[in-house]
Amino acid sequence: MIPVRDIAVFSGSAHPELAAEICLHLGVPLMPTKTSRFANDCIEVQLQGNCRERDVFLIQPLVPPVQENLVELLFMLDAARGASAGRITVVMPHYAYARSDKKDAPRISIGGRLVADLLTTAGADRVLAMTLHSPQVHGFFSIPVDHLHALRELAHHFRGYDLSDTVVVSPDLGNAKEAAAFARMLDIDVAAGAKQRYADDKVVITTVIGDVTDRDVIVLDDEIAKGSTVFELLARLRERNVRSVRVACTHGLFTGDAIRRLSDEKEIEEIVCTNTVPIPRKNHTEKLTVLSVAPALAEAMRRIHNGESVSALFA
Repeated sequence: MIPVRDIAVFSGSAHPELAAEICLHLGVPLMPTKTSRFANDCIEVQLQGNCRERDVFLIQPLVPPVQENLVELLFMLDAARGASAGRITVVMPHYAYARSDKKDAPRISIGGRLVADLLTTAGADRVLAMTLHSPQVHGFFSIPVDHLHALRELAHHFRGYDLSDTVVVSPDLGNAKEAAAFARMLDIDVAAGAKQRYADDKVVITTVIGDVTDRDVIVLDDEIAKGSTVFELLARLRERNVRSVRVACTHGLFTGDAIRRLSDEKEIEEIVCTNTVPIPRKNHTEKLTVLSVAPALAEAMRRIHNGESVSALFA
């Protein structure tokens, strides 16, 4: 166990299983949180553990129901600040509003920046996040942000396969840098799709840039929700007669019946994600593999608490 002193860890309702696993790696108890709902539908949050002058960590990914979990997190922050916490770190394995990162239509809100401001105003002193949708989201925060990625965990998993004729494919050029880093970790080639998005669930990939013909493919994306991008990319890969496809992502949102539909595709041999997002057991299929990021998050929290470098984790 990792020795940690004067630390208090609380979890919201979004993913208590991940919070419990993190605390197991840290060797500290998970403090109880009580969320009540009044007759008028307002909520109240009570942190049922001592926060005074302690290093407080609040674990809450923004996952469906996103708005409920966001408001609960804001109330947790307010409660910790009101309880004289020494420092408050939000541990946010998934930041749903990171996708709202630019003004790409008239008169629309930029949710990623607004929610960052809300967290800061509510009392957050720093944020620990994982695989933000785009690099500029980091700059939306006026407080320190430690930004982790899950490429090490994913690479460790795929090193167990024969990768002698395998290529990593990014669904779009925006994710190509991360895909290239992942390919270097596995010492294999990289390719990318040329994607255009017309709506939340409407994407078109015109071609795949790179050599994928008659090869095994690992499709790497930051998150998968409906799976629209993966299905579109799969159509282009079929045209190139790829041998097999394995799908990997950090955030496995898998809304609706996305897991089942992906699992039904004969070319897809495996779907790999991490546990930044809770996936109900009833939605699991034999093709789904879920990797844990709890050790990485716990080590980052330990380093933050002890004033050590978090970036050294990726050296």
